[in-house]
Amino acid sequence: MFTRIATALAAAALASLLIGSPSAVTRADENNGVVRVKSAYPLDETIARLKKDVADKGIMFFSEINQSQLAEKAGVKLAPSTLLVFGNPPLGTLFLTSNPDSGLDWPVRLLVRQDDKGQVWAVYTDFGWIARRHSIKDREAQFKMASTVIESITSSVKAE
Repeated sequence: MFTRIATALAAAALASLLIGSPSAVTRADENNGVVRVKSAYPLDETIARLKKDVADKGIMFFSEINQSQLAEKAGVKLAPSTLLVFGNPPLGTLFLTSNPDSGLDWPVRLLVRQDDKGQVWAVYTDFGWIARRHSIKDREAQFKMASTVIESITSSVKAE
């Protein structure tokens, strides 16, 4: 198991070297659904700006998890990484009515992390990908709204 994980990590590192540095926004692909938005600000300011934008939009903020702090307590070195959890229950719970398993992806999780070069990224799962993952076909307008909202939130920190 450890060998598989180490091999996968090595392959990912090699791929990132071959691909080069990502642009300001890396769109999700069909394989993983991950969207990365390069921040124009340091980590703490990025987190503060994102949380403010969430609050200004009247979205419920649930949790802030400092993953690097948790790793340190476990004796593991991890680059700065904080997970923000928030959502709009009247919108998000509609996805669960279409497929209860989609609760794996709700509420919204937005990862704010710093890479080895000091660049800060806001990272989230593309909502279209979530819809496909859970075979939800009856909530197109709601997924579009969720996508618009997360794009607006991350635009508050996006590097030009």
